[in-house]
Order: sequence, then C-alpha cells, then structure tokens
Amino acid sequence: MLALQTTTSVGPITAKRLIEYFGSAKEVFLAKEKEINAVHRIGHTLYKNLQQVDVMHRAESELKNIAKYGLSCYTYQCADYPALLKECVDSPLLFFSTSSSFNFSGRKILSFIGTRNPSKQGVAICTELIKDLKAYNPIIVSGLAYGVDVTAHLAALDSGLDTYAVLGHGLNRIYPDAHTSVAKRIVDNGGGCISEFWINSKVDRENFIQRNRIVAGMSQATIVVESAIKGGSMTTVTFANDYNRDVFAVPGRVGDLMSAGCNQIIKKNRAQLLTSASDIIETLNWDSAVKSPKVIQPQLFLDLSPDEELIVECLQKCERELLDMIALSCSLPIYKVSSVLLNLEMLGVVRPLPGKYFELVR
Repeated sequence: MLALQTTTSVGPITAKRLIEYFGSAKEVFLAKEKEINAVHRIGHTLYKNLQQVDVMHRAESELKNIAKYGLSCYTYQCADYPALLKECVDSPLLFFSTSSSFNFSGRKILSFIGTRNPSKQGVAICTELIKDLKAYNPIIVSGLAYGVDVTAHLAALDSGLDTYAVLGHGLNRIYPDAHTSVAKRIVDNGGGCISEFWINSKVDRENFIQRNRIVAGMSQATIVVESAIKGGSMTTVTFANDYNRDVFAVPGRVGDLMSAGCNQIIKKNRAQLLTSASDIIETLNWDSAVKSPKVIQPQLFLDLSPDEELIVECLQKCERELLDMIALSCSLPIYKVSSVLLNLEMLGVVRPLPGKYFELVR
C-alpha cells in the first residue's frame, strides 16, 4: 500500500477503489493496462504512473524509515484503524503513528481546535471544558499547534485522559519544535502522534489543511474554542460538516476578531452554541443509561410496509447507522429513507441520534 500511496495522481479514494476492484494493492500493480482501464474513470495515464520504477524504490526507502524511527503503520483495512475515520470516504489509505496500538472501539472521542493566539479566557474555557468532561473519559484529538491545540493536549494530560496529536508532516520531527516535550508526554501517557505524511515530508500549508480532515474524521464532534473567520479551524469545521459530525463553537463578543469565526458558524447553523460541557454531554447523549440488549422484533407487533421492514432489517445488523448509509444499504433515495425513518420514529421503532445517525429502540 505504501507504493500505491506514493503513486502520482492516486489519492485515497482512487486507491481504495483500485484495491476493492483488484482485491489487494499487490494485484493493482500486477494488473494489465486493459484491466486498469476497465476501472471506472481510471485509465491510461494512471497505468503509466503505476509502472514507474521509482514508485517501488520510494516505498522500499520509506519502509526503512518506518523501522528506523520505530513507527507503526495502519492501513484502512486494519482492525485497529479508527472506526469513525474509516467512515470518511477520503480517509487516509494508511497512516503512521508513534503508538503501537489503538483502542478507540466504544470510546468517546472529541477534537478541539481553534486559534493559535487564544485569549486568556479562551485558554481557560478550553481547559475547563476538558476538566468537566473528565468523568466521561473521552479521547482528546488535536493538532499540536500553538494556542488552542496544545492547550487541549495539556488539559487532557493533566486530567489523565488519552490524547492524540494529528500532524501535518513526517513523524521524524515535531512542529513546532517547542512542543517536542508535549509530544513526548502524550506518547509516555498512552496516546500518540499520527500522520499520513512520509518521513521528510515538507512542512507546508497544504499538508496542514489535509491533516485537518483527519482531526475532524476521527471524532464524534469537533469543538471550536476561538477562531477568526478564515483559517485552519474553519477548514476543519467544513470537513466535520461534510462528514455529518457534530460541531460546537464557543460564542464571543461582537467585534472580537478571534470570536468572529465561532459566531459566524453558529449564525449559519454550521455549529451548535457551546456554553458548558453539559451542552456536549446532552447533545451526544453521553448520560444515557446502558441498556441491556434485547431481540428487536417490531415486525411481530406492527404492520410495517416493505420499505419500513427493509430499513428495520438494515438497523438490526448494526448498533447505529448514518442516514446516507441506510439509503445506500437499502438502495432507496435519501428523501424516501428520511420519510420512512420519520414514520418509524412516530411508531417508536427507531430514534434519531446526533450527526444524522439512527438506531432501533431497544
């Protein structure tokens, strides 16, 4: 997969499509030109790129770097690959980490983002929010940048919470250098640093924008503490919105530059207003009692239509599911699924969850 990741013009979406079509990354490189051309929207130019000799040389060189720096590599097919991130269509084909294992299954995960120049109040709010969430043992994700990012990591460490830093460069270094000691604390306390970028990748703006989709994709919700209207935080919010994830923003005074971004996304309904940790807890339903599993047989008690039965059967196969994925699994248009889900909700068969998820009432 390293070779596929480094092939020119092959992004994560195309790479996954190729692997799905041919069965493995190895088979992609063994495929003949006419077989590559048979893949929808993938043609002659890509075949030539796959045949470049230096593709395999670069992959072999990176394997040596992975061993040299003691990194772990996780492909999207690995069981330890974060489940929420895997749901994102453009999630990394693979990423590297200083952590030898991930235990994200069933965990509450939040991303904290914001300005690199927060006010004293912003730092205090970020710290207090994480402190108040401690009882729920969430994983805190951020980007190890100056300002809100490093504040979130430090607050998580001080509260004894797991925290992960998603970086926009190779894991042979820490940027900014001043946060090297924080990165070490993160690793020493059971968290880790994560990056999809190879060793010796340049530190540039585009990489950090690309990094932001991972920050948004890994988490149940993204928390914006302070942000201007333009900047990295707003790109992360866009990714979170696109992934149908919850976004929370701390409001600020009118005219305050570092609150303008938060105020705007609240105004445009791209984020929910956040005034305390209880807003997160209530919206994400973290206080719900753990329910013992029961066999769900609504069809025995209700006269369901064929479409309703189809959706109920789909939800019986998983704990919860996205509206879009229900539509895909049932081969029904989204508008039809929305209507059927509303009717099932009225009947007490399903319940809506934050982020356009639905589950059966047990």
